[in-house]
Amino acid sequence: MTLSIYNVLTGKKELFVPVNPGKVGMYVCGPTVYGPCHIGHARSVVVFDVIARYLRVAGYDVTYVRNFTDVDDKIIHRAAEEGKTSEQIAEKYIAEFYRDMDALFVQRATVEPKATEHIDDILAVIQILVNKGVAYEAGGDVFFSVEAFPGYGKLSGRKLDQMEAGARIEVDKRKRNPFDFVLWKAEKPGEPSWESPWGRGRPGWHIECTAMSSRYLGQTFDIHGGGKDLIFPHHENEIAQSEAAFGREFARFWVHNGFVQINQEKMSKSLNNFKMINEILEAYHPETVRLFLLSSHYRSPIDFSDTSMAEAGAGLDKLYTALGRVEALTPSGEKPSPASDGDAGEYWNSFCQAMDDDFNTARAVAALFETARHINRLLDQAGDLLTADVSAHYDVMRKSGDVLGLFNTPAQVYFEGRKQAAAKKDAVDPAEIDRMVAQRVAARKAKDFAKADQLRKQLTDLNVVLEDSPDGTTTWKFA
Repeated sequence: MTLSIYNVLTGKKELFVPVNPGKVGMYVCGPTVYGPCHIGHARSVVVFDVIARYLRVAGYDVTYVRNFTDVDDKIIHRAAEEGKTSEQIAEKYIAEFYRDMDALFVQRATVEPKATEHIDDILAVIQILVNKGVAYEAGGDVFFSVEAFPGYGKLSGRKLDQMEAGARIEVDKRKRNPFDFVLWKAEKPGEPSWESPWGRGRPGWHIECTAMSSRYLGQTFDIHGGGKDLIFPHHENEIAQSEAAFGREFARFWVHNGFVQINQEKMSKSLNNFKMINEILEAYHPETVRLFLLSSHYRSPIDFSDTSMAEAGAGLDKLYTALGRVEALTPSGEKPSPASDGDAGEYWNSFCQAMDDDFNTARAVAALFETARHINRLLDQAGDLLTADVSAHYDVMRKSGDVLGLFNTPAQVYFEGRKQAAAKKDAVDPAEIDRMVAQRVAARKAKDFAKADQLRKQLTDLNVVLEDSPDGTTTWKFA
């Protein structure tokens, strides 16, 4: 089966034909690094990690670019709050991003550029736009003129006249059109800035992606990805500025993942229901998180809840149980030798057919479970003897797991970790937990954050997960 991808730009599935035969250029918008990552960030990163893995398995030479936005209003505000520089804030949260994604077994992108490392590239693109008359300077800022790009709105399906009728945007009388967007921001006191032909300043958000994608992938590349929330205005603006600058198609396929809900509610600050990755990993095995995120099609919304995570954890146990049965039949330290006979190829084909259908990980996961069930049937029939057929199906499970980022440890190690976690729960006195939680609440009220952090770490070591509510109370549960 030939790979087909749903293209948000055209609103339909299309056969994937790369710009350069045998090669794939993929650009995915990375985080703005002003705070820790939440489960919504994790979904996007894991989805595109799996897409890159599968494209490589399919035989493509993949150049995967995922950027860091390391200069932005939010970073500057956080730096002012904490009495640090914007660079210090950015580096802190880049390190936290890597910590969280490494824990989730996310592979590094081919190139992971930072906006501040590409100021010259950004200025070069802005200058092209100014020279072409599609961008203009106003009071030290440089704006892109949306009316100068006839195709504006083609990704989101919005029309300028319709948007103007009900627009809720900040009024800036210097703009020729309310939807003109900033490419270069004039310097303000205390903010990071660089020299430019229009005076000192810093780049706007959208322009960095055009500059960095063209630098590493060329002016036209294969796949541009990100969360659904980026379609407008970020990706719409990227298309406008890129195609206006270079006079050619920007990205062939636009791929966007759906949102993560929390107990069937949208994540929002008002509901205080953001689930941070580091907190989730205190409660759940990282592969449980990956399996949960991949159990629905990437374009669909997905609901994070204790029930859904329990189901993912139980499913992961079943998969590892099948692997463990095979690994128990091999000498210590050795893996079963794969074999070419039997019907294992059919199971691998089912997995690949699912992935070829717009990276349908929901169906791919189902194929993986069917492979595990078949291994169990074969072992039951063979009286737990390691046959060539069993070995071949084991190999299919491992190959499928490599694409999905699962099975990063032998089954015995996985279940030993589960036993140790269960033993910790049994050894802990709930009354002692209540006492430690109360001490932490008191420390937080007294603004003794060092003691509060120490108590949280002690509780984490006991496999206790804390949930702080806006009213200052804290509940807990075992991971």
